[in-house]
Amino acid sequence: MDRISDIQWFPGHMTKTRRMIEADINSVDAVAEIVDARIPESSRNPIINELAGKKPRILILNKSDYADEKITSEWVRFYTEKGYKTIVCDCRSGKNVKMFVPAVRSVLSDVLAKRRAKGFVGGTLRVMVVGIPNVGKSSFINRLCGSGKTKTADRPGVTRGKQWVVLDKDIELLDTPGILWPKFEDRQAALRLAYTGAVKDDVLDVCEIAALLAEYLDLNYPNSVRQRYKISDSEKVDLETVAKKRGMLITGGEPDIERAAATVLDEFRSGRLGRISLERPI
Repeated sequence: MDRISDIQWFPGHMTKTRRMIEADINSVDAVAEIVDARIPESSRNPIINELAGKKPRILILNKSDYADEKITSEWVRFYTEKGYKTIVCDCRSGKNVKMFVPAVRSVLSDVLAKRRAKGFVGGTLRVMVVGIPNVGKSSFINRLCGSGKTKTADRPGVTRGKQWVVLDKDIELLDTPGILWPKFEDRQAALRLAYTGAVKDDVLDVCEIAALLAEYLDLNYPNSVRQRYKISDSEKVDLETVAKKRGMLITGGEPDIERAAATVLDEFRSGRLGRISLERPI
């Protein structure tokens, strides 16, 4: 599949986001990067490493309730060994979200100590929140604040401009729009982003994406996908079978492949196929 690798997904507002981050990075004390726990490495934008420089980093593995717990634990060990302060959370349920404030104070303990040494007490800690589209940045901030202070939606790129949010008496967050990279160099990473909805479906061949996802699921999580669609061991897991099992037929009794594709993608993204991870540390 070559089409997804050729997508140039860098619309104007994302170019603007990069410039915004470059302009504001010196005004923050740390950078919190939110990633999708199902694809932690594929959902990390290499541009963010470049822009963040040497700022203290917090890595937040969001949507953990959708991910395979065992593999998530592997990722935590992997990133911790690389020196990241790592939090596993789920902003829908609020699981572990409260760990964020202590994590901020921990990674910025040196900053606080220096301020106290200079006689500054009560200064504000500023944290830039970054990540690619659809990893839940705004939902995470809303959960932290306990109110809908940021605009969210279940589609990529809805947060258009930067927003400062007061989190605690001495912590402020800068929420930024999602930023994808100019061109997908890694075909597998591009596929994983498509599976999770980080890339808009309207620029993809949804049937092709869903077919490849079904193939992956049958290879790695056969019980989940076969039980969900009542597919026996002797039957092939593909969109045609899913359509037939769900009674998705068009004129002439032919399977409705497009509808089956939409169903597979939706049920994976919403967690109805179970806790599934699409990559693990190498």
